Amino acid sequence: MLILLPPSEGKAFPGDGPALDPASLSLPELADARESVMTALEKVCARPLEEARTVLGLTPRQAAAVQRNRELRTAATLRAADLYTGVLYDVLRLPELLAGPSAALVAESVLVFSGLWGVLRPVDAVPPYRLAMNVSLPPLGPLGAFWRPRLTETLTTLAEGRLVVDCRSTAYATAFRPGPGVAARTATVRVLRQTVVDGVPRRSAVSHLAKAVRGAVAHSLLAAGATPRTPGELATVLADLGHRVELTAPARGGGPHVLNVIVPG
Repeated sequence: MLILLPPSEGKAFPGDGPALDPASLSLPELADARESVMTALEKVCARPLEEARTVLGLTPRQAAAVQRNRELRTAATLRAADLYTGVLYDVLRLPELLAGPSAALVAESVLVFSGLWGVLRPVDAVPPYRLAMNVSLPPLGPLGAFWRPRLTETLTTLAEGRLVVDCRSTAYATAFRPGPGVAARTATVRVLRQTVVDGVPRRSAVSHLAKAVRGAVAHSLLAAGATPRTPGELATVLADLGHRVELTAPARGGGPHVLNVIVPG
């Protein structure tokens, strides 16, 4: 099983580990691409503050992130499991999982997508940074488009024979789109709120709540040590773990399944 996650805008700061060692990061075949993005980001952040902020899509209150980006090679690091904060990661509780009996499953199964690093495993140590996947970073261009060809071969190979549980947001889904072989074993997690109006159930998509629900789904699977192999098995396991889920077959040939997680309004 692979669980694909977005990062979070919020990140723990400062780190308490040694400076970045790019060679220590998992998926070393991405090293050249990571170096290209890091170099481009450093050049943007060497510009006047307001100009760098504009390129990165940061507000004035987020200006400190520019300075952090300038210190990527020397700043103290944290494990990705400790770095990412926010709703999804608060519910997922990766540090707790890595300290428990499911540690090996967590380290092997979880992939966090990143505009700077491509993808990270929870144990990868990186410095605090700020670079969203929807940024167009000179001279590389839109990062989703930059990463897609560089991630496709690596992740397609990694996903061979494995169920893929896709909990990514739209911006990060652009960086890797499973081909037909992987898509057949992929379940995209969607969260729907159900309310009852005049006795009639109505469902609607949610955004902020979806982060917490996806974190809960991932935590349930990992804490239980579950290793489903197909979207159907995934739906059964989650139902057994107390989630209300409905699996929908691909709308067109070659696409992923959709796993609807239903929450009350």
